Amino acid sequence: VVLCDVRLGKDSGLDLCRQIKSAHPDVHVVFLTVYEDEQYLYQAMRVDASGYVLKRVDGAELVGHLRRVMAGDVVIDPTIAGRIAVSAARLSAGEFWPGARLSLTQRESEVLALVVANHSNKAIAGKLVISEDTVKTHIRGLYRKLSVSDRGGAIAVALREGLFQ
Repeated sequence: VVLCDVRLGKDSGLDLCRQIKSAHPDVHVVFLTVYEDEQYLYQAMRVDASGYVLKRVDGAELVGHLRRVMAGDVVIDPTIAGRIAVSAARLSAGEFWPGARLSLTQRESEVLALVVANHSNKAIAGKLVISEDTVKTHIRGLYRKLSVSDRGGAIAVALREGLFQ
């Protein structure tokens, strides 16, 4: 079992997990992190992590989680699991969030919804409590995934696909 964080200084624990699982598929990777963002959890599951536990866990509970992982279970912090369950219950069948079927992350979908609503990057940053540079990064990602080069193209795809009613 390998314990690591989602973010490792300038490096990504997600990339590390992907590399470990590629070289050693039988190794279990568990993220022990302070990040409660569901996006990190989704990304961790996509790279075949065996667990996602918040650092506020006490020692005995962590040992129990690791034993479960070694027995083949996937362990997700109950706080995040509960929020995901509530969010999932509100969605249409077969979709985790608007844009999921187009491979957009939840955050990219949130940014796209605000782009469709004609918000500026500055306004999007304010609403999502992130930097404008982070907004630009999300916009570049969704442009790439939607195969468009500008806001108009992204809006057209969003409307054509019925992502936001």
